[in-house]
Amino acid sequence: LKNAAKLSFVYHYSTKEITKNFTFSDSISEIRLLLTNDFFQAELFTTKNDWFLSINEKNKVTLRSKPASTIASPDFSHDKVKQRIIDPANNLYLKELGITNENGQVKPSMFHKFKQINKYIEIVDGIIKDAAFENSISITDMGSGKGYLTFALYDYITNVLKKECCIKGIEFREELVEKCKQISALAGFSNLTFEAGTIKDSNLGNTDILIALHACDTATDEAIFKGITANAKIIICAPCCHKQIRQQLKPSNAAGFITQYGILKERQAEIITDTIRAMIMEAYGYKTNVFEFIETEHTPKNVLIAGVKKSDNEYPDQTIISNIQILKKLFGIKLHQLELFMGLGQ
Repeated sequence: LKNAAKLSFVYHYSTKEITKNFTFSDSISEIRLLLTNDFFQAELFTTKNDWFLSINEKNKVTLRSKPASTIASPDFSHDKVKQRIIDPANNLYLKELGITNENGQVKPSMFHKFKQINKYIEIVDGIIKDAAFENSISITDMGSGKGYLTFALYDYITNVLKKECCIKGIEFREELVEKCKQISALAGFSNLTFEAGTIKDSNLGNTDILIALHACDTATDEAIFKGITANAKIIICAPCCHKQIRQQLKPSNAAGFITQYGILKERQAEIITDTIRAMIMEAYGYKTNVFEFIETEHTPKNVLIAGVKKSDNEYPDQTIISNIQILKKLFGIKLHQLELFMGLGQ
């Protein structure tokens, strides 16, 4: 910077990040200050060794080293512009949704939501490219809520990817539907519509992508069922609540050592519920991945199940169905709700 090499310090806060640049001598002073007042651990990675420093309550300092985790030389390129998939500047729908202020700046209280929106679009972008759409894309967003992600997805597909896109948001709270309709009209998003309804009663019609984020308990199963029966090319779900399986968990084997503890039983139920959902999608020809949607600091419900249709299975893969039965037997589960919807019986 200004013809001088400096070290860049990034300070992470709950609603923002602050970057400061220091000369080498000032950097040493800053690090010394931080280790004196705020932090009791430090890690230094060089091309020769990795160093680990710790300070205990008695102010005893311990310094350890191990072989370098990387020997690649640092990249000294600069002037990198932070890339945001969704641009907040002059963005009417972000302003109307309360993400940005009148000057197009992200409000401090909405920083995490804006970060979540960009991460969501980044993930969906990769899934869409995997499906290789050539023409227009039809999307149904079940449980669209306030529309944060729905608006951003429409914006990205039409204005960044330059693809023709029709998105229908379905939400049972009529006041949110009316609000989203108004914002869509103001933004000139002619092919982004919203309607009042539920996942159970909705009619998908011709849908390429089905999205259901944070549909509670078996509503996620209803959404996956709708997507599979509509032969959607992509199904994306972020499950929420897992009561149906948790109530059934009664393993008669060593797995009972896990489920005897309340919080671990709850987490085990979440894992099993979403595993069976992913396996059923695989059985019907979907290449399915389960991964973290956003950091747990924002929400503990951060799992995303995404399936891309790879084969048209008229009947489910019986090997996968048999493996599901083995898993259910292991944990004493009688029936998963998605099995019931798909007519797979017990």
